[in-house]
Parts: sequence; C-alpha cells; structure tokens
Amino acid sequence: MVAEDEKNPQDKRAYRRKAQGTGRGIALEDLSGIRDRAGKRFGKAQRARFGSWSFRQLRSFIVYKAIMAGVEGRVVDPRNTSRECSECHHVVKTNRKTQARFVCGNCEHEENADTNASKNMASMAPVNAPRVSRSTGRPAA
Repeated sequence: MVAEDEKNPQDKRAYRRKAQGTGRGIALEDLSGIRDRAGKRFGKAQRARFGSWSFRQLRSFIVYKAIMAGVEGRVVDPRNTSRECSECHHVVKTNRKTQARFVCGNCEHEENADTNASKNMASMAPVNAPRVSRSTGRPAA
C-alpha cells in the first residue's frame, strides 16, 4: 500500500500537466478568513484540525509550481459557488440538497455539488483568456 504523502507528488504533477497540455490554468479558492468562519460552525476538535492547515503556504506552492510550468494560476472568491447553478446561474441556499448533492430549484440541473462548484469557479477565473496589449488592443506576442 502506498502512503498518502507518496501519492501526492504524482497527483500534483498530473494536474499541472493537464493544465499545461490544454492551455488552461488553475483556479484556487481564496481561503482567507476560513479559520474565523470555522470557529463559528465547528467543534473544538474540528477547529484544531482546520487551524493546523497552512492554506497560504499551499497556495504559494501551487502558484510557484504553476508559474515554473508556464501555467497561469488565479485566486477566486468562493462565495456562493456551492449554491449557484453552473447551468442557469440561479443562486439559492436550497440548491445544495446535501454536502454532496446539488439540484437547481430553477432549471432542475443535478450533479455532484463539488463538480458544480468547480465549474462556477472556472467560469469566475477565465484563466485561458487571451492577453491583449493595452497600447494596441491586439493579442500580445
């Protein structure tokens, strides 16, 4: 059996290769303030677990590695990404039926809640948008 720490480097490289090979980038949630929000919703044991994560360090590692691989990385505001329908963009708390299930009350779109949220994050960060020169208005070389 392979330890979790031993699998992570391959997983991370696979994400970078996929982003590199498709001309896409990596969108990350802005997790600033998560410790404050966790303090209001979770018990002592869960707060201790969240508090030990170094989100800023993880983000800096991902962005650094992405830049080294020529992949763009962006940080996006995660507000309502789990409540917004990725199809019709209807936002309401009741769209999120359970932690894992998303069903839109407007268009009845249904899928895994994390998949739906990741599609919303991707649309918020057009990481493969063309770079245009400010002086000429043409694509930069």
